[in-house]
Amino acid sequence: MGFSKDQLLERLQAQQVQFSKYEHPIVMTVEAQAKYVGHIKGGLTKNLFLKDKKHRFYIVSALADTKVDLKVLSQRLGLGKGGLRMAPEEALAEILQVPLGCVTPFALLNESAQHVSLLLDQGFKTQECCFFHPLSNDTSISLHIQDLDMFLKSVGRVVAYVDLEANPPVGKDQPPDLAALVPSDTLSITDVLEKTASLQVDSGVNSKPTAVTAKASELSSGPRKEKLANTAKSSSSFADPEKLIEEILEKASAIVLSEIKEENIKKHGEQLGAVVSSSMRKNLSLELKNLATMFKNTAYTEGFGAGTCCPAKRL
Repeated sequence: MGFSKDQLLERLQAQQVQFSKYEHPIVMTVEAQAKYVGHIKGGLTKNLFLKDKKHRFYIVSALADTKVDLKVLSQRLGLGKGGLRMAPEEALAEILQVPLGCVTPFALLNESAQHVSLLLDQGFKTQECCFFHPLSNDTSISLHIQDLDMFLKSVGRVVAYVDLEANPPVGKDQPPDLAALVPSDTLSITDVLEKTASLQVDSGVNSKPTAVTAKASELSSGPRKEKLANTAKSSSSFADPEKLIEEILEKASAIVLSEIKEENIKKHGEQLGAVVSSSMRKNLSLELKNLATMFKNTAYTEGFGAGTCCPAKRL
């Protein structure tokens, strides 16, 4: 079970977050909400629960009059034009653990939403306070954006403000400006290939970094020689094992820190170590298996390339 409205409000009070509460009939849209709190000073917000093709989830929280173009936002995240769509209703219950019409940044308090990425409208900073549903759409609360920041940081969330109406060009020389906000805690083999192919790495032949532009889709189609050439390009990503190990350790540390919360300590007590261990196995096992597969493929490709370029001389 996720947190209830009352539990959230109690937690806000315990953290001395200042807010005003307004109860009203259930509302499903910003327009309906405005009938009850629109006359009160503060910015009304719309909150979108989105997913990409790889089943990664996002909350986009914006002022009601901010125009959010999902095609543009998809490109800025590096997902392609059709990368984002509205998340299905069942995901609300499974991940955010709120009913339809109750999407809110406060849902990130639930452990099931720990991998959901949050994009906040930078327009919030222009408002004296903003309105959000406290996990239930029969109530609205208004609070200063600094207090929302404080709360989100207290539950381990990174606060990122975005100009949601911007449309910067994205291309070969202009990478997606919001790519860092794509959730990366759970990776598939396709994720690993795409990340590897987009990294800028130093091949060791010269001092200038080489931009690797191969895509995972290109690795799975076309002639065999083209596949091997593209895979060979990505193999240089593993040239620095120290950096790779450091990245894995950072991910492991992040998982540990995300689990060691006050509510988890109270809930699990002496069993917290086992819970953390289980979480690490769940979140890291797939990624490590994918990396092992990449190492194997890289070794094969390097060997094939070496044999092709420098065939052994017959005695």
